[in-house]
Amino acid sequence: MYLSYTPSGHIYLQSGMDFDRVIDAIIATGYPEEICISDDWSPVFISELMAAGFLVMSMNIAEDGGEPNFIVLPKHHLLRTVLFFDDIHIGKTVKRLLPRYQLAADFNLDTIIQKCIDVHGDEWITPPLVECIKKIHADTRSPVRPFSFGLLHDGKLAAGEFGIIVGNVYTSYSGYYEENSAGRVQMIQTALYLRECGFAFWDLGMPLPYKYTLGAHDTGTASFIRLFRAGREGKACKR
Repeated sequence: MYLSYTPSGHIYLQSGMDFDRVIDAIIATGYPEEICISDDWSPVFISELMAAGFLVMSMNIAEDGGEPNFIVLPKHHLLRTVLFFDDIHIGKTVKRLLPRYQLAADFNLDTIIQKCIDVHGDEWITPPLVECIKKIHADTRSPVRPFSFGLLHDGKLAAGEFGIIVGNVYTSYSGYYEENSAGRVQMIQTALYLRECGFAFWDLGMPLPYKYTLGAHDTGTASFIRLFRAGREGKACKR
């Protein structure tokens, strides 16, 4: 398919494109970047990107002191970290802590997103992206479902995260914790919840060392997309 490129060499995405075909072209052409660029902030457009396997980020490109100018950064990691639930590793310390906490699934999305921003900032979880995610969450016809988890300790939030559900694949976007080891407990309890609910795998996004301690491993773009599309259709995912 025909792709447009920005002067910086990034693929420019716009409404009306078949994003599955875009992904196929990215793989076929060996596109060396991890991000594409767009200026379309419609919730339908954003949800279509997510449904194709893009992890949608954002950035303010305005000069210092200038009027904010937010762009959409659909990202496809050259290496994607995934967790298959047969591979879950629960360390001794976390196993001992699990009974102290309760996982609340589909917890208050607005609260969890704001907690993540409070901890990590809004460099990529920008205000217009947050607004889009909230609109997608409110649209029952959307092909994707924003979802959040809260970890409670004595009734108070100790950790949490939010992400996107497409078919039977859950993709993490951001998380936070307020107590030592609570983040690890939240991830283990989330993995156990996803396994119990019949999810195919957990898309953990970019490679980071702590993810491997959970039992996750890296996969290339072509392999990930094969797994993602099977999971999107509710099919079993063969590694």
